[in-house]
Amino acid sequence: MTSGPPSGAQKLNNDVDWDVDFDPKEYIRHNYLVLHRDDKEIISAVRNHFSDHFRRHSGRVRSGIDVGAGPNLYPAFTMLPWCDSITLLERSSRNVAYLESQRDGYDGNWDQFWNVLSEDDEYARFGEDPRARFREAVEVRPGNLFDLGVEGPDGTVERWSMGTMFFVAESITTSLEEFRHGVRRFMDALEPGAPFAAAFMEHSLGYAVGRHEFPARDVGEQEVRNLLKEYAGDVDPVHIGEPGGLVREGYTGMILACGHRND
Repeated sequence: MTSGPPSGAQKLNNDVDWDVDFDPKEYIRHNYLVLHRDDKEIISAVRNHFSDHFRRHSGRVRSGIDVGAGPNLYPAFTMLPWCDSITLLERSSRNVAYLESQRDGYDGNWDQFWNVLSEDDEYARFGEDPRARFREAVEVRPGNLFDLGVEGPDGTVERWSMGTMFFVAESITTSLEEFRHGVRRFMDALEPGAPFAAAFMEHSLGYAVGRHEFPARDVGEQEVRNLLKEYAGDVDPVHIGEPGGLVREGYTGMILACGHRND
């Protein structure tokens, strides 16, 4: 695997042909056929964050969004008990097709991810198979992260009551400015007070999916903390992952940030 673009070069989100080059089946084969330790830790932490929030604020919310869903279902799983509808926003047409194929009955490899969530009673009430609830709640929407949080033709801004964004803003560009813009668009799409979870690859140098290389922005905990503090005073990013337990070369771990959008 290469270590990214030459020094001084930039590879932006629009420089990538996401519709053609990104292979969801290959990405799942490498990342999600088995439950990795780091994903289990992330899922457990996000489950606890959302459960704690809704135990303090009884009742469900109107809507949730997973931004840049890709071929990953577990962020949506974390929101299943808590909101009436969940939007899976995704730019790549191949990923959109994969998500649509999973909506009516997702593949068995995702059961192990749900099992971690169902250790909490609010998730366990859906049983070992929440496929009916997933089918009822989920809407797959083709769309671009950078179009979130801006006024539509009618002068309104669409916002969601809770949200997730996992391994997106830092994994689509080498540009620091574009990374920051992506995180801000995610936060601007959330309603005041909305609980959220965002995960980032730490110090990623880029990554391969099949025979194609994809860009990444090298970011660390402090960069993530400083950016999210603009929107969420209670956020405290944590490092996840240890040497020897990483799923590929070219990064140093993961950063998980849970919090609430400022009122």
